[in-house]
Amino acid sequence: MAGSKDGGIKTGPNKTRLGVSAYAICAFIFTLGSNGVRNIVGWPGFLLLAVALVVTGIVLFVRLKPERFRWYRLPAPLYWFLLVITLSIFWSQYRFETVLGVVAQLATTVVAVVLAFILSWQEVLRTLGTALRYLIGLSLLFELWVSLVLREPLRQNFLSPELADNKSKLLLWSRDLLFSGGPIQGLVANSAMLGFIALLGLIIFTIQLRAGLVRRLGGWFWVIIAAGTLLLTRGATVWVALLAVVVGLVVALWARRLGPERRVPLYVVSTVLVTAAVAVTLFAREFVFGLLGKSGDLTGRVDIWDRVIHLAEQRPWFGWGWVSYWAPWVEPFKSIDVKKNAATMSAHNTWLDVWLQVGIVGVLVFAPLVILTIWRVWFRAVDPPRRGYGPALPYATSSLWPFLVMVALLVQSLTESRLLIEGNWILLVLIAVKSRFDFVVPSLDTEHTRLPWRRVPIVHDTGQVGLSR
Repeated sequence: MAGSKDGGIKTGPNKTRLGVSAYAICAFIFTLGSNGVRNIVGWPGFLLLAVALVVTGIVLFVRLKPERFRWYRLPAPLYWFLLVITLSIFWSQYRFETVLGVVAQLATTVVAVVLAFILSWQEVLRTLGTALRYLIGLSLLFELWVSLVLREPLRQNFLSPELADNKSKLLLWSRDLLFSGGPIQGLVANSAMLGFIALLGLIIFTIQLRAGLVRRLGGWFWVIIAAGTLLLTRGATVWVALLAVVVGLVVALWARRLGPERRVPLYVVSTVLVTAAVAVTLFAREFVFGLLGKSGDLTGRVDIWDRVIHLAEQRPWFGWGWVSYWAPWVEPFKSIDVKKNAATMSAHNTWLDVWLQVGIVGVLVFAPLVILTIWRVWFRAVDPPRRGYGPALPYATSSLWPFLVMVALLVQSLTESRLLIEGNWILLVLIAVKSRFDFVVPSLDTEHTRLPWRRVPIVHDTGQVGLSR
């Protein structure tokens, strides 16, 4: 076959699909590793690449013309949230910065929507896994180069002139701590970001290995590399996210064994456990994080949260105006917090950041986007797929990864604001859009074999998987 269709995605010539995969890998590397890109090419180069990424995505989308795409079928909360942040331009206390923030948010959303419609679930899994291997592998090689060649800490390259003489460790690209056991920061110049990338890698690589989508030797190698990177970042919050992912996996596998009609006790037990875990973390955080060798103030986050809440209460309903990354040269961000002579760039909590920027109204439209996405990927993970009204197809290991990634994103959102920007926003929107559309044609996750890049997987009406040639 020269080509076919996969859930509305035109799988034309092999070169086209190879180009789509290459674009997706570049998009994931660029957005998840944005700090590293800025350090390498600077802000002008970064903005130029960002524009090229968006334009290329639009061109691919127009050429491929995904048949299932309808604007009105995108998740409604996504529209609501984008509408609120756009309208915030009119009441913003820093209008120019809000315009920039809204443009960046819309551009990132366009890339995410393009990826959601030009890639199948299996292609998302494969390209995301490849991008994470590049980010993790290059980060370790970078840290090795710093330790063996430079033998001293390395500063970031895209700092403004007023920060040129700032000696804060927060402005270092690498602290040269690889042989000291970390925390390492990798190409992304941040141990928390690198730790989360390693966590994503651990999820994706393990799923690929278990589903037989990669060779066992290579699969185990990258699982070990991801786990080692996570250890070297020494991030307590990432360990909490890892624990949540493990619990989520156990609960999902338990739900699969029970079946839809016997899950009420599972939901009750899970709700109680989650409530208890949140309560213990909030009210006994000194003890919990002490076990992980960290302070109870979460590296100064508690103080930042107090100040953010104080500001949000001044404009509770509609906020101060959208800005995405904080603009430390304008109020109230200019004086909200200075940590070790370096301005804070976020509230270190997604939900507080949304409240601060677009108020309670913003939280009320953002929360359904997250909650409904988790709800949909939960059922994708625990219920066998169907083709129309036919019999259920076998469970697929690879159908678990969207749920596990959403659990990791949700837990990280409690201590970081990255769910609102760049790579994490890409993942949220991509999974939200695909899970919203994925209710008619089953995904390719029933297929458990390695696929060459140039061969396109096709699900036949019988539920069997073939390959275009």
